[in-house]
Amino acid sequence: MDSQRLETALKSEFGGTEPERRAIARAARDLADSGRPSRDRGHGLTVPGVIKHLGDAPDDSSLVDRWNWWLGALDVAYGGYDEFTVRFVEGDEQPGLRR
Repeated sequence: MDSQRLETALKSEFGGTEPERRAIARAARDLADSGRPSRDRGHGLTVPGVIKHLGDAPDDSSLVDRWNWWLGALDVAYGGYDEFTVRFVEGDEQPGLRR
């Protein structure tokens, strides 16, 4: 998972703040490194794949909400994805509200 490429794609597709994009790219890299997507879905995590799945989230969703929405779906389907959700973004004043 190329974190820089993902951050650029996230900015282009969904906007969000730099800290949000960085937090999601870090979570995506951790998820890819875990090997879970390959085991559960039969293929690794890719930048185009992440962008596609985040695009399926409700239109009025923030960037972090899109990520957590997708991870929630993976967690329901396979279990064990909750640990990769983004709960706090540097600069947020109210941690825990990003769920």
